[in-house]
Amino acid sequence: MTAMIVGLILCLVLSFAVMGLVAIPARREGREILTARGERVVVKVRESADGAATRTSGLVSSASSSKRKAS
Repeated sequence: MTAMIVGLILCLVLSFAVMGLVAIPARREGREILTARGERVVVKVRESADGAATRTSGLVSSASSSKRKAS
């Protein structure tokens, strides 16, 4: 089990190193990291997450107010 955890941490550190060597210099030079399709996917995911957060907060608010009425 310990070997697996150490292996996962090693993979994580290696991935951060690759990102540091590739993405950060590219971003400093002004190049985009994501393609146009990747940017569209990110926008769609953010919109979905915002919608889910709005719906969830509405449900929590209505549940807490109905609980207060019952008390």
